[in-house]
Amino acid sequence: MDRYKYKALNAQGRPIRGSIAALNETDLYNQLQSANLELIDCSIVGEKSQGFLPSSFMQKPIVIRDLIQFFVQMQQMQTAGVPILDALNDVRDTSDNPRMRDIVSDIHRDVSDGLALSEAMQKHEKVFKPLYVSLIQAGEETGDLEASYAQLIKYLKWLDQIESKFKKATRYPMIVTGVVMLTITFMMMLVVPQIVGFLQFLDLELPWFTVALIATSDFFAQPVFEPLGIAIYGGFLVVGIPVLLVIALKLLRQSSEAFSFQYDAIMLEMPVFGVLIRKISVARYAQTFGALFSSGIDVLGALKASRNTVTNLAMIAAMETVETHVKAGNPLSESFNMSGEFPTMVTRMVKIGEESGNLTVVLDQVSEFYTKDVDETIDSLIELIQPTLTAILGLVIAWIAAGSLGPIYMNLGQFMDF
Repeated sequence: MDRYKYKALNAQGRPIRGSIAALNETDLYNQLQSANLELIDCSIVGEKSQGFLPSSFMQKPIVIRDLIQFFVQMQQMQTAGVPILDALNDVRDTSDNPRMRDIVSDIHRDVSDGLALSEAMQKHEKVFKPLYVSLIQAGEETGDLEASYAQLIKYLKWLDQIESKFKKATRYPMIVTGVVMLTITFMMMLVVPQIVGFLQFLDLELPWFTVALIATSDFFAQPVFEPLGIAIYGGFLVVGIPVLLVIALKLLRQSSEAFSFQYDAIMLEMPVFGVLIRKISVARYAQTFGALFSSGIDVLGALKASRNTVTNLAMIAAMETVETHVKAGNPLSESFNMSGEFPTMVTRMVKIGEESGNLTVVLDQVSEFYTKDVDETIDSLIELIQPTLTAILGLVIAWIAAGSLGPIYMNLGQFMDF
């Protein structure tokens, strides 16, 4: 089955562009007709490339906000009593993302062929995660899709918020650290050698901090080694080694599960980042479990799906322990406590939720508490990193100033005699 790129007109006469899988042009025409679209032009896309890049690479990626818009529109249509096929048509026509339009077109075709909405979504697992499919399936079984849409919207908005905060916590320090490193490298490779040349011309007695400055500058500005005749300067190593370490860590994590587990366990023990990772993991886990549990999914199924939203392997192992204890018949709060990774506050709140029968409400409160706590932790982290890096840059500049002007002041009497 090929994928066709098409241009068509909708019922309002608006031009619609997209791509859809079809057996042939006749099948494409029939699919578009069933979606109330009039085919104008089409061509096979398949895996053909546009220039040097594949066509899929050229398309705008689907982000969380595209999914939020999709489920919000589906919820509104469901509330208004619009049939699901008409709702999918309207969502497809109003989507600004071409790739999302194509996926909704595929879903419309599958639903019109008799598949349930959850089954049609399951075919696009890279976009509609198993968690989303499970919530939609639960809504289909209970006959309350509107509630499932509401849970998904709430969850995706929360996920978008927490991911934005996590990016803020990681990108800002990386950018500031990169700027500081580039500034120091520039000064050591280009500015300091000019000053050193002037001091050597004066033939002065140099103090230890100036000698250290000259040695550091020489390391940055001179070739350290020359593999295959290519000169590698020390300054490039200082900038390049952290990048190579990050790449090496990613490759090792992909190739060795044991290394990944040890690395994640070490990250959890880090003074500031470890606390942040634990809080984000618990918040994701509680929010996801609350959404699934309130939709009627059984406890073990909800626990397993919630575990899949966590990325730290040490935390995942603790959550697998929770599932094991729950299977053995232990209460959820006791299972959390025995895992050793959940704070006492969480286990106490879950216990209260179990005893009162308001577990969903309690889990929402846990998630809300940790969302605020994560925000405060990130702000504290940024407030700590900014002055620290500024102080490092200031010390380096002070060192350069002292190393260049110090010998002159120390030998001022020699100049006066001269």
